[in-house]
Amino acid sequence: MALLLVLLALDVAYIVVGTLALKACASAVFVIIGIVNLIYAILNKADLKFPIIMMIGLVFAMLGDIILNIHFIAGAALFGVGHVFFLIAYNFLNKFSWKDIVCSLVIFIPSMLFIVLAPIFDFNGIVMEIVAVVYAFIISFMVGKAISNLIQKRSLINIIITIGSVLFFLSDLMLLLGSFASLPVVGIICLVLYYPAEFLLAFSLFVYGEKKIDGHWYYFDKNTGNKLTGWQAVSVKTGGTKTVYYDTNGWMI
Repeated sequence: MALLLVLLALDVAYIVVGTLALKACASAVFVIIGIVNLIYAILNKADLKFPIIMMIGLVFAMLGDIILNIHFIAGAALFGVGHVFFLIAYNFLNKFSWKDIVCSLVIFIPSMLFIVLAPIFDFNGIVMEIVAVVYAFIISFMVGKAISNLIQKRSLINIIITIGSVLFFLSDLMLLLGSFASLPVVGIICLVLYYPAEFLLAFSLFVYGEKKIDGHWYYFDKNTGNKLTGWQAVSVKTGGTKTVYYDTNGWMI
């Protein structure tokens, strides 16, 4: 909670002051949140593919956020790489399916048409327009996968990554409108959406697997996010599994 308040304070400060140093600090905070949650996952469970890949995505997002102010295309490329890692991580929550493609195309096709056909944009050349379309393709598949996961399994972790991914998409839409359509206010809206999006993606590392809460161990299904009870086979760091009993409250006995 303290780190969330710090992140929001830095977000507001950057909106008001607008210095790159503040932006870098705000970006570093959501990475720190991710690192804290990753350490928590390492201490509490063995299957670390999802949190580690999400953490890599958060680092690329931080770099993209900083570099974007220095070189737009380089920053967009870093963000794009981050989205690819998020997409890969989401596939560890739910396996790839045709629904992922459908959801992604439903987002990408209107986005591409908007970028290419809307008269409000001035990309000052075909290169930047291509960059925008390619970026839209990548983030559409990231968001589409998150939504597809949620449609297939209504779980807490899928809700969190879907909200975070959608906020990320809307933030980038505001960035597009502010950078190439010169619309007022959208820059502020972009930041208001962006940092909560990153916080939620970082927080998803916490909502994953076996956890100790208020002195009691719980075990959450990594696919559904539901609290499990009864006898469960839990992975251990040294390999294999251990059989553990969780009572009706979800407490480990």
